[in-house]
Amino acid sequence: MTTSMLTIPVNDRDHIQGKPHAVITLVEYGDYECPHCGHAFPIVEELRRQWGDRMRFVFRHFPLTQVHPHAEMAAEAAEAAGFRNHYWQMHRLLMTHQDALEPADLVRYAGQLGLDTQWFDHALTAHTFQKKVREDFMSGVRSGVNGTPTFFINDARHDGPFSLEALSEAFDSIVVGDSEPTM
Repeated sequence: MTTSMLTIPVNDRDHIQGKPHAVITLVEYGDYECPHCGHAFPIVEELRRQWGDRMRFVFRHFPLTQVHPHAEMAAEAAEAAGFRNHYWQMHRLLMTHQDALEPADLVRYAGQLGLDTQWFDHALTAHTFQKKVREDFMSGVRSGVNGTPTFFINDARHDGPFSLEALSEAFDSIVVGDSEPTM
């Protein structure tokens, strides 16, 4: 069985939580309107808490616009917030309010984060950050992503369940596999 690999490595265009040389890099291709991504959100948060500096996390946009009509604009909203250094705060709001992703909701979230709502609304209306969202999407397609959430652990697609137990087990197997034998 061939495992799909991440075709575009984590780089400075990504939004990253964690240290650059963490032993585990978890990349999620996700959709802000996807209920499965909403379910995965607290699991990723718990992994980040448990693994601390040993893990870094990257979220890449993979809006499934045919089934989630608000997903692409929500991703653009995250990128707009990121342009003002509030990406992860907006990410949290979007993941925890998946049932409220209308344009007015997105502007309201921007206001809650202290962002200039007039600028933010214009960025959404003009689709200022659509190119970045589509680049993420295409990188996912090239990496074999066909649904959300899709996780890559250290550049290899994780094809198992995304429960806390399954992801922790996958992390543990990598850490044990990468450790040096002791003498």
